[in-house]
Amino acid sequence: MSFTVEYLEYIMLVFIRVASVVVVAPFFSGNEIPRRLKAGIALFLTIIVMNTVDYTSVSYDGVLGYSALALKEGITGILIGLGSLLCMYILNFSGHMIDMEIGFSMVQEMDPTTSISSTVTANLYSYVFMLLFLVSDMHYFIIDALYDSYQLIPIGGAKISGNLYTIMITYITDYFVIGFRIILPIFSCILVINIVLGILAKIAPQMNMFVIGMQLKIFVGLFLIFVTLQLFSGVTDFLFEEMQKLTKYFIQNLAPS
Repeated sequence: MSFTVEYLEYIMLVFIRVASVVVVAPFFSGNEIPRRLKAGIALFLTIIVMNTVDYTSVSYDGVLGYSALALKEGITGILIGLGSLLCMYILNFSGHMIDMEIGFSMVQEMDPTTSISSTVTANLYSYVFMLLFLVSDMHYFIIDALYDSYQLIPIGGAKISGNLYTIMITYITDYFVIGFRIILPIFSCILVINIVLGILAKIAPQMNMFVIGMQLKIFVGLFLIFVTLQLFSGVTDFLFEEMQKLTKYFIQNLAPS
């Protein structure tokens, strides 16, 4: 195939979708990865896609038409990456709730992977999850999903449907259900401790339950976090399934009928 201007425009549209996924998807979008390396990854994946996907010319009217195609490809890539990124916020929510119960919520630190202020436990869960994310080769799933999107959604063929609203409602429901399942053991134990401290405060009002309770909650909370981390692989498996489900939902609802 001769290298023409139309073919270059097609390559640019492919690159826009790939770069949008790289900018949004977990691991690839991390701030610890230099921007030049992200651009190199996007270019490398674009070359692979161009060698595996059949070339089909796209039609548009003028600069505005091509800009509309580029915008549509950018939105398509962002939504594909967003399907896997959203599940990361479930762990952030769980970590915040745990730190509120054990008294660590007053300590805020910058999470370098998301560039937002987060608590200690939320950062711990995020790092452990990202480690298991890489060990489980889930980043290959994102690349496979990107490649499969070209089989279902041709260049310029994405259709933004109202089903995306239903997907987000489903995600918000799973967000709270999965998040509270993660914190349920710690939340239950801290609730029992609060009840015991309340009873002791009535029985022995001369004791400073505030000081005792603060230290006791921290000790019990750290012990429970250490114990529940051994079960964290089951949580990550559940989140991986949620990632795959959301990503597939986004791709299927962007595909033309």
